[in-house]
Amino acid sequence: MNNTLRVAVIGTGYWGKNLLRNFSELGVLAAYCDGNDAMRAPFAELYPNAAAYSDAKQVFENSDIDAVVIATPAVTHGALTRRALEAGRHVFVEKPLCLDPDEAEELGRLADQVQRTLMVGHLLLYHPAFQALQAAVADGRVGTLQYLYSNRASFGKIRTEENALWSFAPHDVSMILGLVGRLPKEALGVAANYVTDGVSDVTVSHLFFDGGIQAHIFVSWLHPYKDHRLVVVGDQGMVVFNDSAAGDDKLILYPHTATWEGDVPIANKAQGVPLEFAASEPLRVECQHFLDCVAQGNRPTSDWQEAERVLRVLRSCEESIQSGARVTL
Repeated sequence: MNNTLRVAVIGTGYWGKNLLRNFSELGVLAAYCDGNDAMRAPFAELYPNAAAYSDAKQVFENSDIDAVVIATPAVTHGALTRRALEAGRHVFVEKPLCLDPDEAEELGRLADQVQRTLMVGHLLLYHPAFQALQAAVADGRVGTLQYLYSNRASFGKIRTEENALWSFAPHDVSMILGLVGRLPKEALGVAANYVTDGVSDVTVSHLFFDGGIQAHIFVSWLHPYKDHRLVVVGDQGMVVFNDSAAGDDKLILYPHTATWEGDVPIANKAQGVPLEFAASEPLRVECQHFLDCVAQGNRPTSDWQEAERVLRVLRSCEESIQSGARVTL
């Protein structure tokens, strides 16, 4: 346990409360901050030994705080990260790091300059099921990658500050880039908004990689049921990571293949095989990884460079949505 570190969580809302719980259970929660009194109030009883602040300035002025966790609205991430780094703090910021890849690079260079850890909350990179999927792909169990697609859909929580692409798709972009191992060469995006003018509720992003690999990402908060699914198709098999499923149904390898008999393509179906993975809470794994990186001086799996690549893909998809044309990265 990294109990010599003292961590402050800024933002105690929808996701911040989960971060509070994890860092408290890890024995490092020293303070929490939220400008909304009603949002902050319930945690006084839960975390009586942690200081409660109403302004981030109070966090940065507390010299006992070693690291800051940022779980505020996405539009504030970049500025708060900069303030934290300039105050000499290690930073774990929820995705996205900011809304501009160029700003992400500036923040990364600043973190390197002041020798502080900068980690971005791309949670699914720390999901034991995704890590098992990544290992299966690396071990050649699906053969050569051909196509990937992901669905991240549910009904609510409907945002008004950021659209579904920026709210949902970072998870899927980070997983797809982690599996393919490089940036796409082109991106194509389409979107629609039905609840708030100018805020896309539904987007589809199509990515084109060198070597013929393609991927698409469907995200929506106007969907009748929860569907969090990543499908990986190779020439020797397929894997489905269904995060909405439980138990053995969450990660299944299908050794399907397509072959030819003369001039007729044949679909060779095979029984699905559940893949084993550790029974660990992804957020706990992620939080512990941050503490370990701070303590040991290691670079996080989701460092600022990984976050910058994700942002470049998201920005290209957004540009395509606006222009109606493919965008070259």
